[in-house]
Amino acid sequence: MKSIDILIIGAGISGAVLAERYASMGKRVVILEKRNHIAGNCFDYVDENGILVSKYGAHLFHTNEEDVWNYVNRFSDWYPWEHKVVARVDGKTVPIPVNITTVNTLFGTAINTENEMKEWLEENRISFTSPQNGEEAVLNRVGTELYEKMFKHYTKKQWDKFPSELDASVLNRIPVRHNYDDRYFSDEYQALPKGGYTQLFQNMLSHPNIEIHLNTDYFDVKDDFHGCEKLFYTGPVDRFFEFKHSLDDQLEY
Repeated sequence: MKSIDILIIGAGISGAVLAERYASMGKRVVILEKRNHIAGNCFDYVDENGILVSKYGAHLFHTNEEDVWNYVNRFSDWYPWEHKVVARVDGKTVPIPVNITTVNTLFGTAINTENEMKEWLEENRISFTSPQNGEEAVLNRVGTELYEKMFKHYTKKQWDKFPSELDASVLNRIPVRHNYDDRYFSDEYQALPKGGYTQLFQNMLSHPNIEIHLNTDYFDVKDDFHGCEKLFYTGPVDRFFEFKHSLDDQLEY
């Protein structure tokens, strides 16, 4: 039986921040991590060629919150990184998200100002008061031509579903710009940690009040932990409830 204050399931972003914050308050924290490493899906490592590899795909840090930026700078040095994405459409290279350059390049327009861009979008969009799916969400913002050229088929490639099969929120999160900004994110703070994310998490979890158990499934050892002040579970919520309850039941719980 472990005598601890805080039990955290998962050593990813949420678990690590919770652990560091509680440990800094003098709490005794135990983290149980099912994988063989910390950092969750942000985990990266240096391979035999000296290349930093992101095992689960790239992660780009961006925030508008100064408090968040100051917090992460306590655990790593950072270097600026503004992510930019381009696409080949109709044999032309255009920026994503859609901006003035995208429209001018694809349609031969001569838009120069934000107001002109807003007017062009308003003339081309198909109005939906309350979009019910991803297709309606995109049509409501940019209209049919841009939807067909830049959203419909790429969404099928990315999700193996057409926008009409996805919730409107999935497509609404993709920005549409009224200016020339060709950055994927527009947040004030955009950067990558020097040395990678794993070292960031290592520094965050180095507090003497934090104990980490890797290769440990909470459901195999949960009977060993009783009486802790708080338990935080950061894994799939259905697994926590052993697939027995509906979402409404879980929210009530």
